[in-house]
Amino acid sequence: MNYINTSLGLCALLAVSSSVQASEKDNHFSFSNDNSQCEVSLNYDVAVEPQKLVISEAEKEVYRIEVGKLYVDGVEVQLDAKQRTLINQYADEVSRQLPEVIDLVHDAVSIASTAVSMALTPLLGDASGAKIDEMMTELSQRIDTVAYQNGDKFYLGATESSLEETFGQEFEQQMEQLVQSSIGSMMMTLGSEMMKGDGDSFEQKMQAFATKMDNVGKDIEVQIEQQSNDLQQRADKLCDDFQQLVALESQLRQQVPELTAYPLMNPPQKLLLE
Repeated sequence: MNYINTSLGLCALLAVSSSVQASEKDNHFSFSNDNSQCEVSLNYDVAVEPQKLVISEAEKEVYRIEVGKLYVDGVEVQLDAKQRTLINQYADEVSRQLPEVIDLVHDAVSIASTAVSMALTPLLGDASGAKIDEMMTELSQRIDTVAYQNGDKFYLGATESSLEETFGQEFEQQMEQLVQSSIGSMMMTLGSEMMKGDGDSFEQKMQAFATKMDNVGKDIEVQIEQQSNDLQQRADKLCDDFQQLVALESQLRQQVPELTAYPLMNPPQKLLLE
């Protein structure tokens, strides 16, 4: 059943190619490039509005930057000219990069949803395909609550509380119910498709079915290859930009001691390829 492996592998690849994920280790948002040569994780929720950057956790503001002004725990920090220039530069960079990350997240989910539907509906039938579409729609709607644009405000929920609220037990239960309600029809459709294969013996029918599904899988890969390549190029560029932003934040925290205890980003880690 190479087609099944191809389909699932394709979907997994697309999900990973977005380079945006909730880390299973620390339940924080992380960002990495194609070859996992760098990885940056965010420790706080981030909101960007015109002339304002707000860093928060569990809906409580940690600090915010307004034009030339910094507030930590609600208290304004007195800054000199050099510090004001630095915080403005930092806020501008975060404000520039955050919308790009949010766009990347949504485009990645859109491509993955298309791939999942294209890959599995021919295999499992229209009824099961509708269930799959329902699952992907639910996923997309939940992502909309933690990575979105609302007018001129951009928001990315990156903390454990934000991610757990969105993708916690309730979400898992919904996905399990959808799978359980459609597993029977999936298996019946799968068995029917296998028996339709050319050949007299069971082995010949299985081989014909596998060949047919492999061809479908190749067609899908061809159709979405350009989209996934474009997505990966954007992810690579964003990863490079994030590394520069980490360096800028490090400089900011050195110049403004009040921010020392509140790193938005963990330093990028160079990872060994397997």
